[in-house]
Amino acid sequence: MSDLASVFTATSAYSLGGVVLVGLIAYLGAKALLPNNASWQDRYTFIWLAFDALIHFTFEGSFLWLSVFGRQVNTSTGPFAQMWKEYAAADYRWGVSDPTVVALEILTVLGAGPLCCYILKQLVNGDPARHYWIIVLSTAEIYGGWMTFCPEWLVGSPNLNTSNPLYLWVYLALMNGIWVVIPLWLMIDSYTHIAGSLRAQQSSNLKAKKA
Repeated sequence: MSDLASVFTATSAYSLGGVVLVGLIAYLGAKALLPNNASWQDRYTFIWLAFDALIHFTFEGSFLWLSVFGRQVNTSTGPFAQMWKEYAAADYRWGVSDPTVVALEILTVLGAGPLCCYILKQLVNGDPARHYWIIVLSTAEIYGGWMTFCPEWLVGSPNLNTSNPLYLWVYLALMNGIWVVIPLWLMIDSYTHIAGSLRAQQSSNLKAKKA
């Protein structure tokens, strides 16, 4: 218990509390903006995309600012710097502005974040074209996760600290795994909508030709 207490600091609590707060805001956004007859899939998709956008703009946006303008997290000060120093204890690259990580975060903050907002607008308006953009976004999110960790795994993971459960299961596994599992679910869901519509159109065209 004492070992865990030395690792789970006040910064850990504030950081995880911030993530929970973002999730609550996303949930309230879905209740306020989606129609009451929205399907459960659309409701959960909205919550995820709102959560995704807020994380990209606030948490990851702060990392990008510190890494590009402050040069690196480890020499920066302030609450967001402390939060990222906490995460950098699990993955050292986030503390020293690793160029691969920073390059991926540029795409995430400036690309994926705005795309989340665009899909949210489509969800509110009931635009089925969102399914194409969901697949684009999900592919980018999964690719980003792969390129964050695969190069590290190939050289024996020298920058990853898996010495305690908080770093391994919460920071590295959970906080990165949800950006694989949920985008995969979204891709499958959107594929079924796109494929179902195309097959229905194909069947209708065949019936029209036979008539």
